[in-house]
Amino acid sequence: MLWGLAKGMSIKAVLVLEDGSVWYGKGFGAVREVVGEVVFTTGMVGYPEALTDPSYYGQILTFTYPLIGNYGVPPYDMVDEFKLPLHFESHGVKVWGVVVHEVCQHPSHWSSVKSLHEWLLEENVPGIYGIDTRALTYKLRERGVMMGLLKVYHEGEDIDEEKLYQKLAKATRYGEEDLVKYVTVKEPIVHRPKKTVARIVLMDCGVKLGIIRELLKRGLEVIRVPYDTDVSQVLELKPQGVLVSNGPGDPKKLDKTIETVRELMKLNMPVFGICLGNQILALAAGGDTYKMKYGHRGQNKPCIDLTTGRSYVTSQNHGYAVKPEGLKDLGFRVWFINADDKTVEGIAHLNKPVFATQFHPEASPGPYDTLWVFDLFVKEVLKSG
Repeated sequence: MLWGLAKGMSIKAVLVLEDGSVWYGKGFGAVREVVGEVVFTTGMVGYPEALTDPSYYGQILTFTYPLIGNYGVPPYDMVDEFKLPLHFESHGVKVWGVVVHEVCQHPSHWSSVKSLHEWLLEENVPGIYGIDTRALTYKLRERGVMMGLLKVYHEGEDIDEEKLYQKLAKATRYGEEDLVKYVTVKEPIVHRPKKTVARIVLMDCGVKLGIIRELLKRGLEVIRVPYDTDVSQVLELKPQGVLVSNGPGDPKKLDKTIETVRELMKLNMPVFGICLGNQILALAAGGDTYKMKYGHRGQNKPCIDLTTGRSYVTSQNHGYAVKPEGLKDLGFRVWFINADDKTVEGIAHLNKPVFATQFHPEASPGPYDTLWVFDLFVKEVLKSG
């Protein structure tokens, strides 16, 4: 039996995909079944950050690196100077399921208080290990990401593939529902630095705590509001700038957020978008977005700044992208492109203090090549007020 599992529980697990393929393995974490979009990340480290990233809400995450869990899991009460938990991007695991080749049974790190299995068990998230994640990743690259059902079984329970496929066929597909409403704050939250130089509003679409941390480091008071906050409510807070965060799902489902951002741009308010925020800015301007075949997820994604010609290694997690066609007619230019597939990785307005990156400049985990984008935002915020 796997370490830590309660007596009498089976470790049998299965992953079925909508293309008809089935993957048998062993279970860890919670004994339950989930249905979600199966995606993969190429990150070699940073599984605590990845598993708590709200952008993964609604998805079953496959790790391409073969061994996961080797440095365990730190405690939630290990915090930084701003009282934000270190090594976590939210308060709790946000992925719906985990797929790995091998789970480390005996983690070793000075800050570790539990294993990956124990953590997922506490968070009620199922995992499967012992499968060929290289073959699974190859399938997702060739076929594209797809819906899947992951189930960890109780002892004596038989696998009924036909029943699993029936459940999978009836399930709501990723992108058909507004997923942001499950990961946004319910009421405004204020984050204050030790010394405030300006105030901004953060439209929380599922923000990573690393973003808030970088804003606070630069002296910005952050008022974190629900994603569907209207423009009048934003202006009542008297911000000098607005940041639109990352988050899960199809950006076209976020009508209220798009409308608020559209009105803010008309007022020449400094607006900075990250990941989903990049897509929202494009839609607010009248542009378009599309679902990618398998997206970009990991910490080793190269992007080129078309302004300087410099290339940066970036952290990414997205399955949708901005269409470049027509952006210039809308007053925007393509700022960054992906060095591998030339997709849009950032846009900037030609005349207004409005810009966005598809990648994550805050890293969490690294690399830290693009932290300077936050400095650019602070500069525009200070100029505005």
